[in-house]
Amino acid sequence: MSGEPVVVVGAGPVGMTAALLLARRGLPVLILERHREPYRLPRAVHLDDEVFRVLQDAGVADRLLLRTRPLEGLRLLDRGHRLLAEFRRDAAAGSNGWPQGSLVHQPDLEEVLAEAVAAHPAIRMERGVEVKGLRRSGAEVLLNTGPGGGDTIRTPAVLGCDGANSTVRGLIGATMRDLGPAERWLVLDVRSPARLPIWAGVHQVCDPRRAATFMPVTGDRYRWEFRMRPGETVEELTAPAALAHLLAPFDPSGVTVVRAAEYTFRASVADRWRADRVLLAGDAAHLTPPFVGQGLGLGLRDAHQLAWKLAAVLTGEAREALLDSYQAEREPHARALIRVALLLGRLMTGGGRGGDVVRRGALAVVRRIPAVARLATDSRTPPLEAGPLVERRGRAGRRLAGTLVPQPEVLVDGHRCRLDDVLGDGAAELTADLLVRRADGTEIRVEEPTGTLLRWLGGASSVQIRPDRIVRSAR
Repeated sequence: MSGEPVVVVGAGPVGMTAALLLARRGLPVLILERHREPYRLPRAVHLDDEVFRVLQDAGVADRLLLRTRPLEGLRLLDRGHRLLAEFRRDAAAGSNGWPQGSLVHQPDLEEVLAEAVAAHPAIRMERGVEVKGLRRSGAEVLLNTGPGGGDTIRTPAVLGCDGANSTVRGLIGATMRDLGPAERWLVLDVRSPARLPIWAGVHQVCDPRRAATFMPVTGDRYRWEFRMRPGETVEELTAPAALAHLLAPFDPSGVTVVRAAEYTFRASVADRWRADRVLLAGDAAHLTPPFVGQGLGLGLRDAHQLAWKLAAVLTGEAREALLDSYQAEREPHARALIRVALLLGRLMTGGGRGGDVVRRGALAVVRRIPAVARLATDSRTPPLEAGPLVERRGRAGRRLAGTLVPQPEVLVDGHRCRLDDVLGDGAAELTADLLVRRADGTEIRVEEPTGTLLRWLGGASSVQIRPDRIVRSAR
């Protein structure tokens, strides 16, 4: 393995999380960020319990939890803000050991990550550095930075976590392919000194003429999003009279608009995520509409999977071919969630007046069928497809392989801890008698009083668990 650090391009949540995951696996990391100062305005607002486990692996989840608020669920409203349906979530920890949904102020998330990055001796961050060029040379990558690209950085690998307008993506010749039409939305972030009378969940206004979403975030922060019509501008929609109409029944004079910006929500995926040891993650690799709140979550899942695979290759534990499985596994998963977001967006906001009638009838049926209603709040994402690292042989394998192992609280020698902390950083085996065998040969007996693990195993004698907590195989 080269003594040079892995280079992560981009110091957003995905880039910093990737750096922490790589460093925790023994690799030195250099983060390059073109902006000299962190971006202080909010963007992403939602994290689910699956990606909280990624942040747990990165060592920041407990600190971040203190700066989040549990998401109580989803309400669908008509254009007059009358309730069409409500789908509640339990604020208590779910099967992954964290709240099913959490609302977060993205600058808070980035601050927690930046503190962890600064404290880690194996990570160095350089701000104000822009990547100008890239050349691959065998097992080494040469990056050109500085004015005119005159400075050269040698590295064993590059992670392009540099967002929707990714420089790294362009340098490897990758392009984005659309999965659906782009939509222009006005995003309003406001602060209110007085608590607004808003339910502590997400509100989706199912109005084809002016689809909208609004929610309280954390503290005194609130978010509104409105679909823009052709020709409309941010200036027009934020003029006093227009803003009063958009925010009704809330009085805009009582709040401070922190940010009013036009966003183009896209559904697209890069045609290639890897060129040798240059790999894309997050918005550099895929973009999704916001209807299932998975934009940031998809990127953090990328980082989790990419970190252990790249570390295994660079430390000599695995062959280079392991990196071939990165896009093969992550792209179908990303595409599946993007399609769900597109479908839900159409169901909730499309169809004109006829769509309103169909929605009311469909929601009346959904509310009477608990199993169907639970789908609206279930935070589980689709399992990974079968492949070399997901072996769906046998009944147990077909049921469990490709899914996340649950993370209940367990007892080890009488001490309470989370299951992921028992599994360790690498691969592990979990048996039906609740014995954990780590890859290094360590064996740890756990107790799990609620029976969650045994019910999940469902008669399987053991499961092989990958470092990203996904079941590789079951028997």
